[in-house]
Amino acid sequence: METREDIISVLVTDHRDAEEVFGRLEVLQAAGDGEAKALAERMLAGLARHAAAEREHLYPAVRQHVAGAGPLVDQELIGHAEIERTMKRLARLSPSDADFWPALGLLMTQVREHVRGQESDLFPRLRAACPQERLAELGAKARRTQQAAPSRVRPAPQERPEARPATGPATGPLDRVRAFFGRRGKHHA
Repeated sequence: METREDIISVLVTDHRDAEEVFGRLEVLQAAGDGEAKALAERMLAGLARHAAAEREHLYPAVRQHVAGAGPLVDQELIGHAEIERTMKRLARLSPSDADFWPALGLLMTQVREHVRGQESDLFPRLRAACPQERLAELGAKARRTQQAAPSRVRPAPQERPEARPATGPATGPLDRVRAFFGRRGKHHA
C-alpha cells in the first residue's frame, strides 16, 4: 500500500528545511559572507510558500476538525501577519545594511516560535481529530499550493508600510517563502 505524505509531514519538512537555512545564515553572519542575501531570498520564498499552504489548507482543516480551535487559528494568523511584516522588511535590505542581521534574527525568532507552537500543540490536535486519509489529501493539496504560489516577496516600502494595500494571501513575502521551498518535488526521508 502506498503511503502519501500528509499535510503535517509536509509542513514539518518545511520547518526542518527553514531551520537548516537559518543555521547556514547564522554561520554566514559570523563569517561576514556575501552569500547571505541569496540564501535569505531563498529562505523568504520558502517561507512564503509554506505560509500559503498553511492558510489555504491547514487552518481551514483545523477549524473544521478540531473542536474549539478557532481562537488558536486566529492567533496563528496574527503570527503569520507579524512574520510577513518582518519578511517584507528583510526583503528590502542587504547584508551590508545595519538592519539586515537584526531583522533576520527577529524573523528566525518569530518562525521558531511559530514552529514550536504548531509542532507541540496544533499538529497533535489536528492529527488526533482528523482522519488520516483527509490529512493525506490535504498534504497533496498543500504541495500543489506551494508549487503554484508566487515566489517573490515584495519588499515593504521604507515609509508607512501600513499605507500599502494588501494584494492577496499568497503574494508578497509568501512568494519568497514559496521559492525557498520550491524544491518541494524532492521528498525527504
